[in-house]
Formats: sequence, C-alpha cells, structure tokens
Amino acid sequence: MAVMTVAIAGLGAIGLTVAKALDPTEGHGGIAGLRLVAVSEVDREKAAAALAGFAALPEIVGLEELAARADIVVEALPAALFERVAVPALEAGRVFVPCSVGALLGRMQLVKLAAEKGARIVVPTGALLGLDAVRACAEGPVESITIETRKPPGGLAGAPYLVKHNIDVLAVTGPTRVFAGNARDAAAGFPANVNVAAALALAGIGPVRTRVEIWADPGVDRNIHTIRVESGAARLTMTVEGVPSETNPRTGKLSPLSVIAALRGLVSTLKVGS
Repeated sequence: MAVMTVAIAGLGAIGLTVAKALDPTEGHGGIAGLRLVAVSEVDREKAAAALAGFAALPEIVGLEELAARADIVVEALPAALFERVAVPALEAGRVFVPCSVGALLGRMQLVKLAAEKGARIVVPTGALLGLDAVRACAEGPVESITIETRKPPGGLAGAPYLVKHNIDVLAVTGPTRVFAGNARDAAAGFPANVNVAAALALAGIGPVRTRVEIWADPGVDRNIHTIRVESGAARLTMTVEGVPSETNPRTGKLSPLSVIAALRGLVSTLKVGS
C-alpha cells in the first residue's frame, strides 16, 4: 500500500489525539497507509513535551510549512489561525482536513481555490451523526434542517456573540436559549462551538437555510446536538450526547475520533458509508 504522509496543525484536544493514533507506538500500530511527518504548535517546547513518548517523532515546523511536508494537512487550531494553514495547503494541492469548519463556512472561496489547484477539502463529521443521511436527503428536495445544541455553560463562555450581547452564561440557573438564527451567523458568533452546525450546513442545504439554536444548560454534563430534517425522501430526528474533552470543554471526545476515522477512510480498501 502506498503511504500518505500527514501533518497536523495544533496539538490541543483534537490534534494531539489524532497524532497519537497515527504514531506506531508499542501496542498500537498506527494506521496502515498513513505516516505522521510534521506538526505545528505555537509553543514549540510544549509540542516537544507532548511528543516525547512517540516512537516516530514528527518534525515540528511553522504553520505555513506544513503543506510542504505532507500529502494531508489536518487543521486543529483556533479559528483565527485557520487561513494560515488552509491557504498554503490548498495552494500546494494537498488534502486539507479542517476541524474549524465554521471558519471554512465564511471562506467558501477556498473551495474554488481547491478546484483550481487540484486540492481536496475533506470535512470530518465531527461530533455529529447522520451526515451521510443528510447528504442523501439533499440530493432531493429538502424543506428544512435545524440543529439544537445544548452545552454546559462553561463550554460556551467567552463566545464572541455572548460577549457582544453581554450574556453571562455562567450566571444562568436553568436551560437558557442564547442564540437562534442561521448557521452562518452561528459560526461567526460561536467559532469554537458550532463546527457541528457548519458541517451540517455544508452537508445539507447551506448556511442560510440551516437553522440553529444554542442553549446554555447547567443541568447537562454533555454536549447535546439534536438534528431535525424534513425532506421529500425522509423525516430525520437524530440526537447525539457527546462527552466534553477534559482539556477543552468547548469540544467533545468524539471530534478527534471523527478525524481519525476520516483519515482512515482516505486509505482504506473498504470504506463504509456514502
């Protein structure tokens, strides 16, 4: 099997988990057909410490250098750094795997750039479920798609939308809806929280028609996403209750596993699901 090389931007809750899955450490054979060759992290000393136990140490490089090192570039960064990884990767014709899907939603010109350069953008399912079914429904007429997200207040604190509107989610005492609108506005207002809504919009009927509700709920200890689809082919109602990451409550433990599954699908002989 031909081996594809991988570079990862960011070694946080998502990036480091993916890196560990790719490393052929004792008792874990990595992923056949994939080899981690480079990573990038703002704090290089922190990155070196995180990688210390790896059997095959990747090179630590600058963000803009990742595209020159690997066939596949995984972005797992704060949304503000998105373009510094995305643009070089697409310019170089790489397979680009973004975790900050909300940042992609506001930069759809990058899809055109990918087409011009022979690159691919592979969006992981993330903390959602049923995107295959949503994509299938979108091949026919779709009346509506909505997603309701409920998170512990600490997982929403600091979002730009909340700061702008002086909403203190840490002070809520019961389930409180803090946003209702479309996926495009949700992605701008909650860049660290609604990558799920952005992925849903891309799979379905677009960011303007996809409706989003965000709730701060002190009564839950998981990130809960409920999707409802009304289409000519099917009516779908799907709920996922994701366990928040200990290191970053704004994301869930399912997100890095979804990236790993997406990478495995790029080299698998058998790929299940459309």
